[in-house]
Amino acid sequence: MNMELISALIAVAVSLFSVILGIYLFRWVGRYPVGSERMREIGEAIREGADAFLKKEYVILAFFSIAICTLLAIFLSISSAIAFLIGAISSGVAGLLGMKVALKANVRTATAADREGLEKAFLIAFRGGSVMGLLVVGLALAGVSVIYGITLKAEILLSFSFGASILSLFAKAGGGIYTKTADISADLVGKVEIGIPEDDPRNPAVIADNVGDNVGDVAGMGADLFDSYVASIVAAMVLGETLGVKMVVLPLILASVGILSSLAGVFSVRVRGEKNPGRALDLGTYITSAIFALATLVISMVLSYDLKFWGASMAGLVAGTVIGFTTDYFTSIDRHFVKRTAKASQSGAAITILTGYSYGLMSLLPSLVGIGVASGIAFALCGVYGIAISAVSMLAIVGMIISSDAYGPIVDNAKGISEQSGLSEKVISLTDKLDAAGNTSKAITKGFAIGAAGLTVIALLATYQERVAAITGQSITFDLMNPLVMLGLLTGLCVPALFSAMIMLGVSKNAFRMIAEIRRQFKEIKGLSEGTTRPDYARCVEIATTGALKELMLPSLISIGITLLIAFIGGIHALGGFLGGAILSGLFNALLMANSGGMWDNSKKYIEDGAFGGKGSDAHKAAIIGDTVGDPFKDTAGPSPLNTLITVLSLVASLISPLVILYAVFK
Repeated sequence: MNMELISALIAVAVSLFSVILGIYLFRWVGRYPVGSERMREIGEAIREGADAFLKKEYVILAFFSIAICTLLAIFLSISSAIAFLIGAISSGVAGLLGMKVALKANVRTATAADREGLEKAFLIAFRGGSVMGLLVVGLALAGVSVIYGITLKAEILLSFSFGASILSLFAKAGGGIYTKTADISADLVGKVEIGIPEDDPRNPAVIADNVGDNVGDVAGMGADLFDSYVASIVAAMVLGETLGVKMVVLPLILASVGILSSLAGVFSVRVRGEKNPGRALDLGTYITSAIFALATLVISMVLSYDLKFWGASMAGLVAGTVIGFTTDYFTSIDRHFVKRTAKASQSGAAITILTGYSYGLMSLLPSLVGIGVASGIAFALCGVYGIAISAVSMLAIVGMIISSDAYGPIVDNAKGISEQSGLSEKVISLTDKLDAAGNTSKAITKGFAIGAAGLTVIALLATYQERVAAITGQSITFDLMNPLVMLGLLTGLCVPALFSAMIMLGVSKNAFRMIAEIRRQFKEIKGLSEGTTRPDYARCVEIATTGALKELMLPSLISIGITLLIAFIGGIHALGGFLGGAILSGLFNALLMANSGGMWDNSKKYIEDGAFGGKGSDAHKAAIIGDTVGDPFKDTAGPSPLNTLITVLSLVASLISPLVILYAVFK
């Protein structure tokens, strides 16, 4: 049996092991009690809302996926169409199952916080998040390795990656619009106008807000990182085809080691000693990274790989960790950037927004330089293939990273359920502590994901370049003095900004409708303000669902449409320039939005903890306005959809390159 099949079989075995352990943890979480009847009711309302949204969203995406599948079958090949469909289905299944366990874990975390304390509550929440992490990497690597094992053609995997990416793009756009519609509306009317707590059961939008955490931050983020993970492996395998079989299967080997390292990290995470959830999550990441680094070194030596490839992989791993913790430095509630933004809130909302935006711009330097340094080191060691390998290694430990990220919305929901079901202040304070660690872990994950996307799309740009060179028999460069390249570059710079603007406007339009509904209920439902009557939660859930599904398609279709226009008018050079512009603009905007949004969010929380007058003060109201701007920045239009967008555009370019060479207006 040759090395290709052996590597594919090992990857399949490791990925199935990850899926089996994910299912085990799913069942493990489900064994814990739900709590009071009121908690059960709230949990069921959140589940029904999330299921209703995803059911409608997936029906729309199914029709769209079938349409793309048909086009691929007509213009490329049947095998490409099948691979695309498998990628889309795998991505959707990973997000759906991850959300299912999050809906189980949220109420059980709140119950454990009430009955058993922080340690057990943390473990349930984290292991609930780990189901998403293990299923994402397991299903992704299984799909890649099975398709490659059957076809032994790396190129066919571009279609598999495209399927995962296109579904992720729509899932993040729809989920992001949904979650921030509810969050903004609940905050602006509940906190600012009425003066009630964030998760007060009197707020008509509170259930929709909890639902949004699941469809946006769990299902959406799972699809996003599934997409990045697959794209990095595929780009490296395609580039490796020109270097020999050993280089084609190296990404599969690294991904397999990454899964096993993540499993060790996941099962090592516990809250002990001083009971700091944040430190427990960080320690899990450190353990995973250390095991991965050591294991890949040993395997490289055993399989006689040149250690320069291991050096390139370590450049990616170190860069991912550094970028993640740089994001934490700028957005953590304990750091001075957040405290200064909170202090600025004493002067009103305008100064809050200016301060957070300015610090967000400052935060770009270390992260973008980190991506540049990592790609420079990897390129110096192994050429463009080294950049691809560094991206694979950065994302190889994504099982652990997703586990920490999915923990965030679970504990956020648990905090809301605790407050809505009337649990004691001690329990609410405990879930708040868990939630604070979740906010930090989500910030780190966003930085990590942006860094990984940066290296991945650079590798995908090289893949496009290699594909064109293989077809034309000539090497291709993108000269900025070429007017076609400049046309593409300037257009590409605009597309991520246009995409972000459109989905943020979608949030604005949808929030306008929901705010009107919340005000109506407080005005017309007698006893609602006093808490003697329950609001109509379902109406707000329906507004969020309908509006999100209405707004999710157009920005994505326009972005892909512009790519096709540039390609078939300007040709391969314009398309190369377009990708370069979209990548630079996407990374810039993703980092800015993620870090500014994180600063505004935690500066609000810092004030709510008692600083500068605490809850209800003028500074608090200004900080809420800042957070209202930051929410769509970081969770709707920022890192996740932009990472996926630039990946989708890069994959589209590689897939259509043969057609562009034949049919473009300017050759």
